[in-house]
Amino acid sequence: MTTRFKDFGTGGEVNSTPLSFKLHGEEFHCHKNLQGKALLDMATSAGKGDTNDVSYTVTNFFSKALVQESYERFLKLLDDPEKIVTIESLGEITAWLVEEYSGRPTQGPEQSLSGQ
Repeated sequence: MTTRFKDFGTGGEVNSTPLSFKLHGEEFHCHKNLQGKALLDMATSAGKGDTNDVSYTVTNFFSKALVQESYERFLKLLDDPEKIVTIESLGEITAWLVEEYSGRPTQGPEQSLSGQ
């Protein structure tokens, strides 16, 4: 009797390039790689549209993406009444990190060679 089988090795390629971003003059360091489940959780929550779920998922995403020290500083920054971080900025940071972790940039459609 034959069996269908595939060995997925180590679970995929990992990136060794450091990942960080700057906000309000502070640099925040992220883990070089992120579990695929964290990205799936983000996508699932975004599809639901429930603001409570989305808020939790974004906070949870940052807790997994940022190294502990950076995550603690990031939360303090988000609560600082003098340094406002808009929801648009949080969305941009989240989108950028998702692109970096997934290796799939979310760019607009490319123009054709004919310009149409």
